Amino acid sequence: MSTYRIAALGERRARAGRLRALARGRGVLIASGTVVALAVLAAVCAPLIAPYDPEAVDPFAVSQGGSAAHWLGTDDTGRDILSRLLHGARPSLLAPALVTLAAGAVGTALAVSAAWAGGWWDRLVSALLDVVFGFPGLVLAVVAAAVFGAGLKVAVVTLSIAYLPYIGRVVRSAALRERNLPYVLALRMLGMPGWRICLRHLVPNLLPLVLVQLATSFGYTLLDVAAFSFIGLGAQPPAAEWGLMVANGSSGILAGRPEQSLYAGAVIVVFVIACNLLGGALSARLLEDGR
Repeated sequence: MSTYRIAALGERRARAGRLRALARGRGVLIASGTVVALAVLAAVCAPLIAPYDPEAVDPFAVSQGGSAAHWLGTDDTGRDILSRLLHGARPSLLAPALVTLAAGAVGTALAVSAAWAGGWWDRLVSALLDVVFGFPGLVLAVVAAAVFGAGLKVAVVTLSIAYLPYIGRVVRSAALRERNLPYVLALRMLGMPGWRICLRHLVPNLLPLVLVQLATSFGYTLLDVAAFSFIGLGAQPPAAEWGLMVANGSSGILAGRPEQSLYAGAVIVVFVIACNLLGGALSARLLEDGR
């Protein structure tokens, strides 16, 4: 076999390997994105597709298993579990969305400004992010709830602050590399103001990285919000919320009725895994495009 044919065969094998890797990456991206999209769709369309009022109590259908009337059964007060899961998607997804958007916007603004300005402002922002990073988000939320009272609003504000370092530190490192690229130096030589370079060039180029961080952080934020409700400091009864459903159904586990906690916990686990896979797939595509 000639050297040319060996090289051609190696090239074909390498190309086939890249295609298989790309197909696998797209498969994970599509599958995880579909799960997230279905959860969002369920939250938006919950009033239209839920078979019952999520807070309607039926004393004649307490702690029933799955049936034609109640596909996933009922809880200890006779409320339909499927309806509560669908309606519970709204606060369970909205609160983490607000946290990630707020942390992403503020964290990106601080990171880009610190990387561009440098000096004392960069040192101040870096120190602030390091200090906040040292406090677990759930602990901050518990302290805030003790001071301001329980509720999802307090959880959203405190978790937004707690998640600033997770986005700000990564974006700052990328912004430091970006600002030293030749095109940025050329724009500065042309006299373009710094704020305009940041808004029109740095931030758009950093946006894919920010989206990856938001996708990954969204799942962890949902876990924190659910944990906050589980310990009684988030959503309050009789509201339908996934973490609260896990807490309300915990007493029925020993009684042989784990449906409420089981289904709500399974939904949380599946959604968090989907968010992590989505973030990983987006990161892989980002690295591939960077090559």
